Amino acid sequence: MSGFDDGGRAGPRRLLGIDLGERRIGIALGDVETRSAAPLRMLSRARTTDEDARVLTRLAEEQRAGGLIVGLPLNADGSEGPQATRTREWAAAVAKATGLPLRFRNEHLSSVRAEQRIGNPARGKSGGPPSAAQRGAHRARIDREAAALILQDELDAMAGMGEVPPPVEVPPHGEVRVAERGTS
Repeated sequence: MSGFDDGGRAGPRRLLGIDLGERRIGIALGDVETRSAAPLRMLSRARTTDEDARVLTRLAEEQRAGGLIVGLPLNADGSEGPQATRTREWAAAVAKATGLPLRFRNEHLSSVRAEQRIGNPARGKSGGPPSAAQRGAHRARIDREAAALILQDELDAMAGMGEVPPPVEVPPHGEVRVAERGTS
């Protein structure tokens, strides 16, 4: 399954979860063995996908990550729009450049779930609205948290826990398909 493991020891032990946005990339780190994901960092999008891939390659090496789980922004009805197409293209290029296996996970409402989880931004110093720096820090935290939620959904599915839809995989030949999970 594209270098991934569903429970044994053959696949990568650590995974990077990615919430791709127009300007920012939320990153989470997960451990397949403990089935846990945590927000890691937020990266600003580079000018090119190749530059993003270089940064993610370094990050994957630093964190000893062996695979990528990228949030796929599907519409509420499960169809794909233009943003899903752009995400697929970006992720396929990054996976090729990094040499890491790739899976997609439906990210529908992940940012909303992240906002609910972390709450509103802190008030400004005098009790007024948050400053631009506070708003930026809050958005970065939401991006990281959304990446962690996407990755945790995948780890839960790998463990057979919960009712999470199957991931979408990109096989080596580039054709995209939905991964089938055993049903019993």
